[in-house]
Amino acid sequence: MRRTLAGLATTAAVVLLLSGCSDPSGTDQSASGGSASSGAGQVGGEGTVPKPFDTSSLSAVPEIAALVPDDVKERGTLRNGSDTSYAPAEFLGEDGQTPVGYDIDIVNALARLMGLSGATSQTAEFPAIIPALGSKYDIGASSYTITQERLAQVNMISYITVGSSYAVAEGNPKGFDPTDPCGSTLGVQNGTTQFDYANELAEKCRSEGKPELKVMPLDLQTDVSTKVIGGQYDATLADTTVIGWTVKQAGGKLEHIGEDFGAADQGLAVAKDDTDLAQAVQAGLQYLMDNGQLTQILEPYGVADVALTTAELNPSTDE
Repeated sequence: MRRTLAGLATTAAVVLLLSGCSDPSGTDQSASGGSASSGAGQVGGEGTVPKPFDTSSLSAVPEIAALVPDDVKERGTLRNGSDTSYAPAEFLGEDGQTPVGYDIDIVNALARLMGLSGATSQTAEFPAIIPALGSKYDIGASSYTITQERLAQVNMISYITVGSSYAVAEGNPKGFDPTDPCGSTLGVQNGTTQFDYANELAEKCRSEGKPELKVMPLDLQTDVSTKVIGGQYDATLADTTVIGWTVKQAGGKLEHIGEDFGAADQGLAVAKDDTDLAQAVQAGLQYLMDNGQLTQILEPYGVADVALTTAELNPSTDE
């Protein structure tokens, strides 16, 4: 994903974030980072946060609670770190302070199943989350694509699969061709899989003697979206879920273009040495999948179709 809702004006936060993101080439590498901002995850206008699934309807499941490490049980809360700039997965609510989104709802649901009093989700810079797992945070829910690099650092539990998509300004005034982006100016967020993929495309354009593909990386995906709307960039590339949400919130100022591609599994992250908690998260996610609550959590954000049916702990990747 990354992500970030800051960057437009105070009243018009953009949400095209891309960090943890899908893998456009099928060989994802990294997600993005960014700072949080105000807004309800909309582009160019006022927006509202969907009414989330009521996680208070869930109760502790003894088999899941038994897997929770003693220190987490004693604390009574599940501490989550999220880069709250990647709507609809994780962003800031209308008060500009409260983390919301389907990843936040999933963590709240897991805390209930684990028999804890609740979960706390804290806004964090994306690159700082994984290093802080096991100390500052118990879990990282921040649209992490599962990659070999990340699996070497942390435990990851799969729960959704997400592709990549392009977006352009309404009517595609720059004539961007998603099947041949050479000669275009493409905005992406720093540190994302889309950033890596865009640079691969740029090199391919050069090697084939085609017009230059200018890759314009910014730290905030919201800023990228603003420049697409304003005409400075021809298009942007982000997670399919992010593009879908942003287009909907943009009030006609952005539109999806081309086919979605490069679907890859995303996962929740847990410290590498915290096997017990990783297994508790896996069991909790599987419970949500088996009982239909995962799709119910995703539905208000319009992304129910990205849900997986099996929660795998440290699954193999195609890299």
